[in-house]
Amino acid sequence: MNFFRGVMGGQAAGPQPSGAETIQKLCDRVASSTLLEDRRDAVRALKSLSKKYRMEVGTQAMDHLINILQTDRSDSEIIGYALDTLYNIICSDEEEEQDENTQKQVDDLGAQFTDHFIQDPEHLTLLLTLLEEFDFHVRWPGVKLLTALLKNQGPQVQGVILVSPMGVSRLMDLLADSREVIRNDGLLLLQQLTKSNAAIQKIVAFENAFERLLDIITEEGSSDGGIVVEDCLLLLLNLLKNNSSNQNFFKEGSYIQRMKPWFEVGDDNSGWSAQKVTNLHLMLQLVRVMVSPVNSPGATASCQKSMYQCGLLQQLCTILMATGVPADILTETINTVSEVIRGSQVNQDYFASVNAPSNPPRPAIVVLLMSMVNERQPFVLRCAVLYCFQCFLYKNQKGQGEIVATLLPSTIDANSISAGQLLCGGLFSADSLSNWCAAVALAHALQDNLTQKEQLLRVQLATSLGKPPVSLLQQCTNILSQVGRCSRDGSKVQTRVGLLMLLCTWISNCPIAVTHFLHNQENVPFLTAQISENLGEDERLVQGLCALLLGICIYYNDNSLENYTKEKLKQLIEKRIGKENFVEKLGFITKHELYSRAAQKPQPIFPSPEEMLFDHEFTKLVKELEGMITKAVHKSSEEEKKEEEVKKTLEQHDNIVTQYKELIREQDAQIQELKEQLSSMTSQNEQMQATMTQQLSQIQQHKDQYNILKLKLGKENQNQGEGSQVNGMQTEELTQLREDVEELRKQNALLQTQLDDKDALINKLVSKYEIRPLERVKSILDMTIEAELEALRCQLQSQSAELNQVKMERQELLRRAEAGVNILQIWHFAEAKSSTESRAELEQQLASSTSTVAILQTEKAKLQTAVQESKKEQDDLLILLSDQDQKIFSLKQRLKDLGESVEDEDEDDLDAKDQMDDDEEEEDDDEEED
Repeated sequence: MNFFRGVMGGQAAGPQPSGAETIQKLCDRVASSTLLEDRRDAVRALKSLSKKYRMEVGTQAMDHLINILQTDRSDSEIIGYALDTLYNIICSDEEEEQDENTQKQVDDLGAQFTDHFIQDPEHLTLLLTLLEEFDFHVRWPGVKLLTALLKNQGPQVQGVILVSPMGVSRLMDLLADSREVIRNDGLLLLQQLTKSNAAIQKIVAFENAFERLLDIITEEGSSDGGIVVEDCLLLLLNLLKNNSSNQNFFKEGSYIQRMKPWFEVGDDNSGWSAQKVTNLHLMLQLVRVMVSPVNSPGATASCQKSMYQCGLLQQLCTILMATGVPADILTETINTVSEVIRGSQVNQDYFASVNAPSNPPRPAIVVLLMSMVNERQPFVLRCAVLYCFQCFLYKNQKGQGEIVATLLPSTIDANSISAGQLLCGGLFSADSLSNWCAAVALAHALQDNLTQKEQLLRVQLATSLGKPPVSLLQQCTNILSQVGRCSRDGSKVQTRVGLLMLLCTWISNCPIAVTHFLHNQENVPFLTAQISENLGEDERLVQGLCALLLGICIYYNDNSLENYTKEKLKQLIEKRIGKENFVEKLGFITKHELYSRAAQKPQPIFPSPEEMLFDHEFTKLVKELEGMITKAVHKSSEEEKKEEEVKKTLEQHDNIVTQYKELIREQDAQIQELKEQLSSMTSQNEQMQATMTQQLSQIQQHKDQYNILKLKLGKENQNQGEGSQVNGMQTEELTQLREDVEELRKQNALLQTQLDDKDALINKLVSKYEIRPLERVKSILDMTIEAELEALRCQLQSQSAELNQVKMERQELLRRAEAGVNILQIWHFAEAKSSTESRAELEQQLASSTSTVAILQTEKAKLQTAVQESKKEQDDLLILLSDQDQKIFSLKQRLKDLGESVEDEDEDDLDAKDQMDDDEEEEDDDEEED
């Protein structure tokens, strides 16, 4: 311990050791001391010297410090000193201003020590293990050390962490630490970890990073929060930018909806702090990442839909129209709204309906265009408005029509300012930037829309009092020629480029517009004069655009003007300019540096207004037309004729193909119709089969009843005489059977009618759809339908035969009944099943009584008790017979009332009754004698 007191400021006499010697002695003490306290004091001394003697400590002590991390993990204090010392030698926290060379040396030194530390991957694994310690003096310096390693050698450290088991999960646990300093430094660590590494970004996202980060942002006050909110937003940007998997996960997790409260800025927008501006700027960037044009179209459209449904777009439009919003936030908001509505019809329609809170209310588009053509507005704001207008018209033919309609004579309102009036005002103003922006905006209203190109030809402008109005197309060419004659010094290049881009977009793929352009006798001489001159660098760009415009006049020329046919224009180029010179001037457009820059991104981003020359969509048009115009200029008349013939042949071929396609569509429709009809007929067939099955069941029931009647009739004829009683229910049964026969007759006729209808329908379908591609389908359908109909005919023939047999048998029964056969004997057993069972019981009782009487007559002496019981039963039978007589009498009366002929058997009935009474008296007398 005396040694350390001398090193750390004791008053030992003699010369003091140098820093390197002291560090060497401390390192020896760390390596050789057996007491933990001595090693701890030595590491503490190294920590205090590590900032001043960074090189020496790093060179001599790093290996000893790493060994301490491995051997003394049980003592958190010495581990904390070792981690702090390693952090100091790897990362310099000195904030003094240093020159460039000194800073470079410091960075190189940190990179060297980082390389030495990560040379063995086990060292990083050890550090990740130490981060699991909850002790503040271990975890916090460990987080700072790992962050410094990532800053110095990010890819190498990321590779080790990626293959380390649970490496990323251990770092994600830092966000859940209750100590804010560790949580905040953990955010910085994850920022470094997720830079340019998609695999780690995915792992962090699936470790529930989005939920935790959004919770922290909400807890910290959203846009009003501090630096922690900024760190969370930066980490979110790292996770989402150029990572489609994480973007999809963010959208499907409904995290877009949680972004809406970020943009509720309130009515009082005064006093925006610098931190709030930074936070809101990052939040807007986060929205743009989700709907960036570089994303896949499907993912972008899905995010745009979610932003509209959750109200995020509405909230952004509120900020757009609010007052007191800082200029940079307003600019970024305009850019964000632009990409949220780009290519989304629903969002574009909503944006078209947004009004500014002015008196009277004006559409947001008009207010923005007023800023775009106002030369006093900031340049970046005007670029943002132009981008917003371009995105509003992107793939939006409805919006294009609305913009062009504001220029047509029938829709102009003199009391209000329209978008078309602002564009025309900017197009012909004295400000070159306004000219360019208005020309590009108007060109986007015509992009890929032939209808609006033709409609814009109707626009007439009043140039001055007393002069007739001129068309917008003519006015553009007039201004172009005027500016060209007055700008030999190279000025107004921006205006001419803008007008030329508008004219090229307007007349491309529109022969009518080409005819209108060529109809002005001054246009072609002006273009040829511009192309043939030898001017400066900027003028060469104008010459290339003039060559493009003239080439469009050749390529899309319909030869309706005799003086300016394709052939004559090519001859003019060959004489006045030269084909090779023309193609060279045309090719200069794509070689221009600003052309390449504009072709990269849809958003117009320019360092200065002077470099604002090309539009992104126009670069696509040039790329498409350059090759076609070059070929058109070099072609001879014979080649053109051949091409025309080939084109006509191709058109004819296309027409034939179209006809065949239509024929195939019709046949597909017919096949589908036949399938539906077949399905319908199949279902009808099943219904008919069910009906036939039911009818067959009924016929079988009637046949069974008929057989029972025949048997019963024969039996009754043998056992009884002609004078029998008539059952009161037979008339109703006869009527019911007659109705059944009539109903079966009707059903048979109906089935036959349906069969005839189906035969007619099949014949009609066969004759109607006699088409070659359908021959196989028709033959299959014919075979199927014929088989089904044949089966139906067989079943119906069988049914008809059975019905005829039943009718003949029933007629025979009726004939016999009319000849005097007892109605009771014929129809007694033809009742329904329920009444049949009751009558069967009655017959059994009668049979029992008859047998009982016979037994009583032969064995009177033996069965006295049975005789009394038999008497009782006979009394019941007499009562029943009396009731039957009454029913028969009433039914006979009803038959007479209905006009039926009924035989008068009352006397016979009375005689029979008297006879029965006499028999009963005799039996009573016999019993008394016995």
